Amino acid sequence: MLLFSLGGAVFGMSEETIPFVLIFVPLAMRLGYDSITGVAIPFVGAGAGFAGAFLNPFTVGVAQGIAEVPLFSGLSYRFVCWLVVTAAAIAYVMIYAAKVKAAPEKSPTHAEDEEKRSSLEAGQSDEFSGMTRQDKAVLLTFAAGMVVLVYGVLRHGWYIEEIAAVFLVTGLAVGIVGRLPAGIITESFLGGAKDLVGTALIIALARAILVVARDGHIVATILHSLSSVVEGFHPIISSQLMFGVQTVLNFFVPSGSGQAALTMPIMAPLSDLVGVTRQTAVLAFQFGDGFSNLIIPTSAVTMGVLTLGGIPWERWARWILPLEGIYLVIGCLLLIPPYLLGWG
Repeated sequence: MLLFSLGGAVFGMSEETIPFVLIFVPLAMRLGYDSITGVAIPFVGAGAGFAGAFLNPFTVGVAQGIAEVPLFSGLSYRFVCWLVVTAAAIAYVMIYAAKVKAAPEKSPTHAEDEEKRSSLEAGQSDEFSGMTRQDKAVLLTFAAGMVVLVYGVLRHGWYIEEIAAVFLVTGLAVGIVGRLPAGIITESFLGGAKDLVGTALIIALARAILVVARDGHIVATILHSLSSVVEGFHPIISSQLMFGVQTVLNFFVPSGSGQAALTMPIMAPLSDLVGVTRQTAVLAFQFGDGFSNLIIPTSAVTMGVLTLGGIPWERWARWILPLEGIYLVIGCLLLIPPYLLGWG
């Protein structure tokens, strides 16, 4: 989780967690945990780093640029925030994982996980005597695909469409390197596509909500109404209300850079009026955008990882809601020192 959090904090790791779900869910179940633990390790880990980021160019960089704050300034306090947010995420998942390992029936996905375990073919791992040269070639081919994925996202801003193309080409390359017959490659591709149809439909429905909000011109109206709530309070309370406003707006605009472009032109000058530094306004945006990404159903990444992990959204929401409450308190507390220290 610490490594995934670093990814979120440094280069905005988000949709890159999707393929790791396919690895960590079976791994978690083989270790005696459940699907929620397998999803939480990459997804909550990266989400915590994303929310408490100190170098994320898609949130910190964009928001500071719009707010006319020196790029990546305030690094030391943001690093403290990252440590606190990441520690809370790790502690929450570890406590839950220990509870589930001691009593598997307490898992919200216990019944589904039992079916998954039966298909893991555990006996094969017991007979495993080591990788052949061909096995190593297949693994290296897959690793090369992941390197291309990370490079494309960081260097060229690839998103869902480009990532899907990388997965398609990697899958075909792995089949060829593994010397599988064309018929087996085709059948495997169709089987995988069938499993992902539900994911695609859920992502499409999540995006549809955003299209309606954008084309109906209701997001700007909501932003204008909520920004007026911030005025007239003590600067500390105002910064915490900014955090709340950004959290509400994240439901409609789950894109970090998109929300920064929409809200910071209003929140930055508003912070000057209410006595909040622009650096603090950026931090409030970070928290509001990042924490709720772990639960909102309008996020394509959230719905994608849950569908791949076989976890219904309502069960995930019930599981992560206490952590969201913890993050609400942490966010409000972390917005107090900037005012006391004159952080700018």
